[in-house]
Formats: sequence, structure tokens, C-alpha cells
Amino acid sequence: MADRFPLPVDNDKPAPPAPEPLPTKPPLAQPLVAEEIAKLNTAIIEAMHKVFDPEIPVNIYELGLIYDITIAPTGSVDIRMTLTSPGCPVAGTLPGEVQRKVLPLDNVTATKVDVIWDPPWTPARMSEAAKLQLGIDD
Repeated sequence: MADRFPLPVDNDKPAPPAPEPLPTKPPLAQPLVAEEIAKLNTAIIEAMHKVFDPEIPVNIYELGLIYDITIAPTGSVDIRMTLTSPGCPVAGTLPGEVQRKVLPLDNVTATKVDVIWDPPWTPARMSEAAKLQLGIDD
């Protein structure tokens, strides 16, 4: 009887390609000093400006999705970020995209991106520029 009424199966769609593994980088010859860490933080923020939530035409930094950037003197970068909602369709890909933008930067030896949900994201976290771009009034 099962042969007469086959269940729809989603096998017709090809699986999305697996993300490429992040390359490994050698350790720094010398630990980063405060001035180099500050310069690297600026470069990381600039890289975040090139990552967009595909549903909202604003970069993730201006959207307020980046909660914290921690840079160790070793060049290891830890990023705490969130998404606009737990059901966000890019939840599986956006953190990897952030890693792929940050790792190639000079003095970065490793990246780790943690997605957190507390505190939850709200539109109040958006920059004034993002609100203006989206036509949101305070």
C-alpha cells in the first residue's frame, strides 16, 4: 500500500555545498600591543560592514548584531553576535561568513564566533544610520 501513495521527499534538491574549511595561520612572531589591537579592532569592524543579513539591506554591524569583539595578544579573535531571531534562515551560514571575513586580516591567527541569544536583539540596537536607511523613526 505504501507503493501506491508515496510520501513527498525533498530529495530532488541538491544539498547545499559544505563551507570550505578555514585555513590555519601560523602564530604571530610577537604578541600584539595595545595600539595594534586597536587597529585590528577597526579592521574587524570594517570587515563586518561587508557582511549583510540577506533579508535586510543593512550590514550586520550597523544592525547591532555584533555584541562583542575580543582580540587576544596572540591574534585570536572571539566574536559574540546574535541574529534578528532564533528562526533566522541564515543562522547556519552567517557566523561562518563572519569568520571568513575576519580570518584573512593581518595579525588574526584564529577566529571564533559564538551566537548568543541573551540579550535578545531588538531594533533599538541598530545604529542611527541603519534606522535612517530602513526608514525607522525613534
